Parts: sequence; structure tokens; C-alpha cells
Amino acid sequence: ECVIMAGGRGKRLSPLTDKIPKPMLPLDKKPIIEYNIDRLVSFGVKKIYITINYLGDVIKEYFKDGSSKGIQIEYIEEKKFLGTAGSISLIDNIKTDSFILMNSDLFTDVDFEKLYLNFINQKADMAIATNNYVHDVPYAVVETDGKNIQKFTEKPSFVYSTNAGIYIIKKKFTKYIPKDKFFDITDLMSFLISKKYKLICDNINGYWIDIGSPSEYKLAKEMVKNFNN
Repeated sequence: ECVIMAGGRGKRLSPLTDKIPKPMLPLDKKPIIEYNIDRLVSFGVKKIYITINYLGDVIKEYFKDGSSKGIQIEYIEEKKFLGTAGSISLIDNIKTDSFILMNSDLFTDVDFEKLYLNFINQKADMAIATNNYVHDVPYAVVETDGKNIQKFTEKPSFVYSTNAGIYIIKKKFTKYIPKDKFFDITDLMSFLISKKYKLICDNINGYWIDIGSPSEYKLAKEMVKNFNN
């Protein structure tokens, strides 16, 4: 089973999101969220919970009960914004021992099977999909021992593993999410780490765009256009 978080306001994409919720912004002929649903279906997911808040009726009207996709969709309505994990506390009928949690505004070819197999094979309690973020420093970096220069590195690049907004979580840990209160997924991650549970990361080898700004939305639209040509 899968939970898709689709309740955000998308203020950075205003005025585009003034009348349309961010997950429903079109990429070519389909809303952003539909690419994620179709990918989940292609990996065999049969039940999806979609958490909604801002303009949630637009999402409900489009996907309805999910039968057009051959799946079951259930909507979880937030009365207030509950963060990136808080609305999970409103779901009381997840049947699988673990579930996928993901943001709705991603454009990615993430391999859900690889993520799940690593989660199982490494006996993890939670798996986090990651993406490489490269930071290029446009200057020579000086390394010192406090006073004396030890080394110069000309315009180095640093690669960081960053959170890609896709997770696999054991259902039993939902009990740690406070009921109907603001709670981010990073709060749960920090708690599990403090209790010595096993969290693993799995890098996305393909493409990944978090569509949170006009420039990222433009890039995703260009990529989709190239895929369809």
C-alpha cells in the first residue's frame, strides 16, 4: 500500500496554484500526481491513500475511487496542515506490514522494487530514497590548520545525498505519530534514529525533480516534452 501526501499549498508556484492544487498542475497532458500514481500501479500497488487539504476536491473529482486505474484510492482529509507525516495518524486501516510514503509533487523514475528489496534484504525499519545534490564552489577553497595554509583546491565540487521524499516505513511505527498534530517525516526519522532503529538510504539512479518552484516546474515540462517526442 502507499500514502501520497497531496495537501500542500504550493505558494512558491502561485499564481498557478491559486485555483489548482500543486499536484494537479499539468505536465504535458497529465497532472504531476498522475505520473506517480501510474508508476506505482506499474509496480503492482493496488491501494493508495491520498492525503488532501488545499483544493482537495479537485484531486478527488479527477481520480475518484481509482477504478479507472484498476486500483483503490481512499482520501484522507486534513482539517489543518499536519506536516509531511501527520496525516498518517488519520489512517487506521493500513493492512500491509510496511507501506510507501511519498510526496505528490515529484517527477521521477524511482525504482520502487529496488527500494523495497533493499529495505527487505537489509532488514531495515525504514528506507529513504535519496538523490545526489552537487554543490560547485566557484572559488579556490583554502584548507588550514587554523593559521597555516595546508592545501588549495581549485573550484571543488561536493556531492551530498539528499532526501528525495520517498520512503518505506514499517506500519508499526505509525503509533509514534501524534494524532491530528503537525508532525514532519523528519521528526519520525530523528525519533527512530534516537531509538537505534535501522534506517537505510537508497539512491535514485535516474531522474528526480521536486516541483516546488517555477524553474523546477519548467524543467519538468521540458523533460516530459522530450520523453513524448
